[in-house]
Amino acid sequence: MFALFTAGVLGLILFSGIISVKFLWTGENKDRLSRILLNTNLLIILIIFGGFIVRNYLSDSAIEFLGSFSTVFLLTQLICGVLVIIALIVRAIYKKFHKPTPYNENRRKALKYGLIYPLMGLAVSLYGNRIERMEIVDNFFDIPIKNLPEELNGFTIAQISDVHLGAYFSLERLEKLLDRISVAKPDILAITGDIFDDVSINDAAIKLVDSYCDKFKYGIYYCHGNHEHFRGIPHIEEQLSKTKIHWLVNESAHVKGNLYVIGVDYPPAAPVMKSGGRGKADEVFYSQMQNYIEKSLKDIPYNANVILLAHHPEFFDYAIPKNIPLTLTGHTHGAQVWGLHLLEVFKYTRGMYQKDNCYCYVHAGCGSWFCFRLFTPPEVAYFTLKS
Repeated sequence: MFALFTAGVLGLILFSGIISVKFLWTGENKDRLSRILLNTNLLIILIIFGGFIVRNYLSDSAIEFLGSFSTVFLLTQLICGVLVIIALIVRAIYKKFHKPTPYNENRRKALKYGLIYPLMGLAVSLYGNRIERMEIVDNFFDIPIKNLPEELNGFTIAQISDVHLGAYFSLERLEKLLDRISVAKPDILAITGDIFDDVSINDAAIKLVDSYCDKFKYGIYYCHGNHEHFRGIPHIEEQLSKTKIHWLVNESAHVKGNLYVIGVDYPPAAPVMKSGGRGKADEVFYSQMQNYIEKSLKDIPYNANVILLAHHPEFFDYAIPKNIPLTLTGHTHGAQVWGLHLLEVFKYTRGMYQKDNCYCYVHAGCGSWFCFRLFTPPEVAYFTLKS
C-alpha cells in the first residue's frame, strides 16, 4: 500500500507539471518545455531513489540538500498544478453564467500573469521545507481520569516522537529540544519510537538522551518504533541497557502511587499504513498487538492507572477493552500535510481520540518522512492528568 501511495503521489506530480505547462504557456516552445520538465522530473525521481540506496555513503549535508531541493522542485509543480485546476474550474463556472468575451489577440499578454501560479507554488514549498518543518510547537491537553488519586492530580507528561535523527534532524537540534522540554518541568518525558534512526550517531544520541534523565522528576520512558528495528535493534538495546532510560519492550514500570507506564514493541507484522481488517497478515498483526499488551499488563495491580506507550496508533483498539486511560502513539507524523488526512491512509492519523473513558493521542512527530510540512507542524505534546 505504501508503494502504491508513493507511486500515486509521484504520478500526480508529473501530471501537475504537464497541466501547468499546457495552460500557462503558449507557442511552439510549449511542447519542448513539457518534454524538458518531464525528463527533469524523471531524473530527480531517479536521484531520490538512487540516493536512498547509497545514503550510507553520503554526508548528512548532502542528503539534506538533495532532499530539500527535490522536495521543493517537485512540490512546486504539484501546488502549481492544483492552483491551475482551481483557476480553470472557477473560469468554467464564470463562463457558464456570463456572456463570452470575443477573442482578442492582445489578451495573450495576460499570460505573463500566469507566472503567479508557479511562484505561489514555490513560496508554499519553501515555507513547508524551510519554516514550518523547522518550527516545533507546544500543545497542551488535560486528561480526565476517573478515580485518579489526589497525589496524581496535576501529574504532567511530555511526549516526543518520530524524531528520525540523521540528515533532517541533528543531534544539536535534539539537544535544544530536550533543553526546551526540561525547562517546562514535566514529571516524565515519554518517547514513542523512531528516534534512533542513524547508525552513525545512535550511540551518541542514546548518551545524550540518558544525560537528561535526571532533569525529569520521574525520568524518561521509551518504546521502540519501526525504524529502530531497521537500524540494528540488538545494538540499540545493548546501549540502552547502560542508561537510566526506562526502555520498555512489552513490560511495565512503576512511576508513582498507582501510576504505571507500559511500553510495547513494534509488531513485525504491522502495516506501514492502516490495516485493512482482513487477511492473514492483519490477523497476525492483531494477535501480536493483543499479546504485547497482555505481557505488558501482567505485573500491574488491578486498580492501577496506566499510560501506554506504543509506536503504532492501532494499539488504541486493544487499550480500550483494558480500560487504559491514556495511550500515547506516533508513527503517522500527522500525515505531515493537512490535506492528506482526508485520504485516511491511517486509522488514527493525528491528535486526540476518545472512546468511553479512554484517550489516545497520535503525535505529529518532531522529524520528517520527507522534508516538508504544511499545516502540520512538528510538536511537543504535554498531558496533565486531572481527577
